[in-house]
Amino acid sequence: MGVPERLAERMSMAEQHEYLRTRFSRRTMIRGGAVTLGAVAGGAFVPGATAQAAVPTARTAPATETVDGALVAPFGRHLAYGTDPRTEMTVSWQVPVAVKKPFIRIGAHPTDLSRRIDAEVRTLFTPAGVGASGNHTQYYVHARLTHLRPGRTYYYGVGHQGFDPAEPHLLGTLGTFTTAPAHKKPFTFTAFGDEGVSYHALANNSLLLGQNPAFHLHAGDIAYGDPAGQGRTDDTGFDSRIWDQFLAQTESVAKSVPWMPAFGNHDMEAWYSPNGYGGEEARWTLPDNGPDRKNLPGVYSFIHGNTAVISLDANDISFEIPANLGISGGTQTTWLEAQLRKYRAAHDIDFIVVFFHHCAYCTSTSHASEGGVRQEWVPLFEKYTVDLVINGHNHQYERTDVIKGDKVAKKLPIGGTAYPETEGVVYVTAGAAGRSLYAFSAPLSYEGNEHDVESVASFVNVKGGKQNETVAWSRVRYLDYSFLRVDVTPAPTGRLATLTVRGIAENGDQVDHFTVARRAK
Repeated sequence: MGVPERLAERMSMAEQHEYLRTRFSRRTMIRGGAVTLGAVAGGAFVPGATAQAAVPTARTAPATETVDGALVAPFGRHLAYGTDPRTEMTVSWQVPVAVKKPFIRIGAHPTDLSRRIDAEVRTLFTPAGVGASGNHTQYYVHARLTHLRPGRTYYYGVGHQGFDPAEPHLLGTLGTFTTAPAHKKPFTFTAFGDEGVSYHALANNSLLLGQNPAFHLHAGDIAYGDPAGQGRTDDTGFDSRIWDQFLAQTESVAKSVPWMPAFGNHDMEAWYSPNGYGGEEARWTLPDNGPDRKNLPGVYSFIHGNTAVISLDANDISFEIPANLGISGGTQTTWLEAQLRKYRAAHDIDFIVVFFHHCAYCTSTSHASEGGVRQEWVPLFEKYTVDLVINGHNHQYERTDVIKGDKVAKKLPIGGTAYPETEGVVYVTAGAAGRSLYAFSAPLSYEGNEHDVESVASFVNVKGGKQNETVAWSRVRYLDYSFLRVDVTPAPTGRLATLTVRGIAENGDQVDHFTVARRAK
């Protein structure tokens, strides 16, 4: 059904799609396993704004009759900031079957939800023959809200014809969200990567909610619908239904905390579109200020208070997993430098946090470090003194010393402080959100169990394969489920603003902490 292995090894994802398109007729592809994405615009999100389809392709799945809406409850709510987190928020959710006229109600109080806004449905059809399931249609619904007030908490309810969240017996289905503040204020955010569906993922989510984060960063490999993770049409084991389980699992947090993902290698689902992201575009509505929405929908940036956050797509520069290698033609790196230059010059931004999937620096025995990241982006992180880089990909927690020029610029012990303006960059791998754990070659070393070593044998993925290296920058190594908590504390001009970074284990123990400090503007 897919591209022959001998050809797939030499083809990009886009070339594999072109091969399949020219080889099979539309009818044959529908019967044999082509995956299609359609969209139905339910009207305007807000006055003056229009709904837009994720991918403007015709629906080829058989039409599904709707059922009585009163018998269908929405699930899997997840929020995402718009381009301006002070005034924009997207609320997304799922319904298990087709419904009529989906909408969102929003207001400043649970008993005042008079503002009703139509929503957009994106229908994702996965036929039998693609992966583990039979014919499976998923209905993702999105309502993009604008003209909100900064720093304001809103109540909302999602529904459709026959299911109105404003009805008294459905008030228990309401959710809340809070927009970003108009001015600098202390706040907390959380981060991890490589979650999937598991007890450990559920436990981490429960602990996340207790941190009261303003937003959450997911550094890629989100649900693992594609367990192979090579981004190819001959990947085996794909199951689109995993996404239903994932969004139900994360709803306890994501219904009130903006859930901001970057895309990893397991998020390239090659059956939906040439870049592998057609499914992701059905499920998420992310800020649309990146350099290449067609090829890189997971690349964007946003500002919360005094902190700028940049999401990158490392599949574009990965030597290890090259399905999308070079897909942006260099535009992502060019855009990254422009963003870094702009944010570093902005008078109201102190910190820059960058997150993406493949690790710049990690000593895992599985994937270790990605040479493409070191080649393309690390020089820019150092040039513009990025304050914190967060990665996933390796299923463990590891934190570096302060690095500059691929070397230790300053040892950063647990409890230490880094000054990126003059020293270098700190990198954290936080890939232990829920999937099975990897391993280290060096002894574990974490808060309460420190075991410093002078060097660690590892490798870096370069063009052509793995290159062995011995590194001195591996400072903290923890091998159990965990996530990252970051407390941002602004300061008056000329005083030290801080990021207090903590590694938190699934049982609530603190396994690492350090501070990043720079003079506030």
